[in-house]
Amino acid sequence: MLAYGTELSSPLMLGTALYDSPAILAESVRAAQPGAVTVSLRRESAGLQAGQAFWELVRSLKVPVLPNTAGCHTVREAVTTAQMAREVFDTDWIKLEVIGQGDLLQPDVFSLVEAARILTEEGFKVFPYTTEGLVVAERLLRAGCELLMPWGAPIGSGRGLNNPFGLRALRAHFPDVPMVIDAGIGRPSHAVMAFELGYDAILINTAVAKAGDPVVMAEAFRLACDVGCLSRRADPMDERDMAVPSTPTLGKASF
Repeated sequence: MLAYGTELSSPLMLGTALYDSPAILAESVRAAQPGAVTVSLRRESAGLQAGQAFWELVRSLKVPVLPNTAGCHTVREAVTTAQMAREVFDTDWIKLEVIGQGDLLQPDVFSLVEAARILTEEGFKVFPYTTEGLVVAERLLRAGCELLMPWGAPIGSGRGLNNPFGLRALRAHFPDVPMVIDAGIGRPSHAVMAFELGYDAILINTAVAKAGDPVVMAEAFRLACDVGCLSRRADPMDERDMAVPSTPTLGKASF
């Protein structure tokens, strides 16, 4: 996937939170071979020693880093966090999250658009976590975003793609905009569905970090991305309401 002029080595992005140990995180990243990993500034700053050790671990994996504004609920908080993340991680990439609803962690799309406008004007390359709404997508693109990250389902829910119709419509309406399904993917089969809908990449965290065997699940998602991309390239058959015989009737024996 091309993200702000940079070709990622894989359509899989992997979060770095919730792992039981740094060793499991490192092994999972190696198994997934992601194109980028997301890192929260709050995690990095949790403690001077622990934060520095975590950042050293992430750098040792030699994978592009996408900082995020996880946990932010206002425009000011998100913008300030992004500015701090640029200094800490030495990148102008930012995954922009502005949460408006606590139970479902739904994006506050009004504040999201405003924060995206401010950050793009400051030179950030914004990866906005948003809904599948067409109007919101249009406003984010007008604000300067060149990439969209619609949710599949609420963060950490593992429900997959809650609204395939809406996601399909979004993809069709903006065919040339890079899009990443972010949040809600819980199984490799969900990843395959995302690519078959035409999406360019996926971002997962909880599905790997909280699997029974995170390293094996990371590899499963890597393979699922390959399968999904291959399936999309093959142009799968359309669904039908009626059966269509696979055996020709011409030349059938008559008695």
